[in-house]
Amino acid sequence: MKDTYKAVEVSAPGELRVVERQVSEPGAGQVRIRVEACGICHTDAATVMGIYPGLTLPRVPGHEVIGRIEAIGSGVSKWKIGQRVGVGLIAGDDGVCESCRRGDAVNCQNPVVSGVTADGGYAEVMIAEARGLASIPDKLTSAEAAPLLCAGVTTYNALRNAGLRGGDLVAVQGIGGLGHLGVQFARHLGFHTVAIGKGRDKEKLAKDLGAHVYVDTAVDDAAVALQRMGGARAILATAPSGSAMGPLMSGLATRGKLIVVGVPNDEIRLNAFPLVFGGRSVYGSLTGTPIDSEDTLDFSVLEHIRPMIETVPLEQAAEGYARMMEGKARFRMVLVTKDGAAQTAPVN
Repeated sequence: MKDTYKAVEVSAPGELRVVERQVSEPGAGQVRIRVEACGICHTDAATVMGIYPGLTLPRVPGHEVIGRIEAIGSGVSKWKIGQRVGVGLIAGDDGVCESCRRGDAVNCQNPVVSGVTADGGYAEVMIAEARGLASIPDKLTSAEAAPLLCAGVTTYNALRNAGLRGGDLVAVQGIGGLGHLGVQFARHLGFHTVAIGKGRDKEKLAKDLGAHVYVDTAVDDAAVALQRMGGARAILATAPSGSAMGPLMSGLATRGKLIVVGVPNDEIRLNAFPLVFGGRSVYGSLTGTPIDSEDTLDFSVLEHIRPMIETVPLEQAAEGYARMMEGKARFRMVLVTKDGAAQTAPVN
């Protein structure tokens, strides 16, 4: 085995470069992963642009990481050499802060954050905390599993934890990196699924993904359209536009929920009238724990839910990142290493 590996690091804000690094041994409670695939997520921009609070450069981005364990540190008993595992955004919790003690590890006050507090998966090799690992089902390729560790668990968790019932009217705003998975999860969780997008060209895709109804905001007011259907019990807001999210509040049924998972740069402005009169609410939902990721992967296998992906070699990370940021990806960009490229098809 070579004693060096390729990585793509942020050397200065806005600059991604391929470098050669020394392979290191995992510490106590850690494993070393030979990376096969890593998704490119919009959240990576906070690392690439150097704006994530507390970030120090250089840093390797990437928090949708799939690979195989090739070395195990002391104190690790559950995981085995050769096992395929994944690492998401929250790659370890401290276990002692108030959030963790109350069973809310996703909101740990001192988390290990892939690509922020520790080097992520834009690399051939990654050191990961064993407590942050998720097991990967054989029926998923590494490339298609990678986005499920972020976009997948984010949308799946938001919907399954919203207190909804089968048959409830649920709308998904946006049919992009998050939304195209949100529509699939909503349909397979048994909800009356409405996709909200702009342009008739998205209607066929939305319905192919499982939407019962498509609302084109270019010709119809989404909130009015939802009220014609009786109001949505929940709206999953995935498209990063605060100006588009705010007005959706009026499309909710009584006690309905606007669940924000896409993070816009502009403000979300709300009219207090539908908020107060009808007991509607708005809240955010962030990713999930490693066991939540495993639930997401297993449900995706069960219901044959898959992300729509484009793959590029690790060495072309800068190009893949730029394509994602320009909104040209359909719908998730995934970096594939030489080990991932050699992977066989999933087990049927």
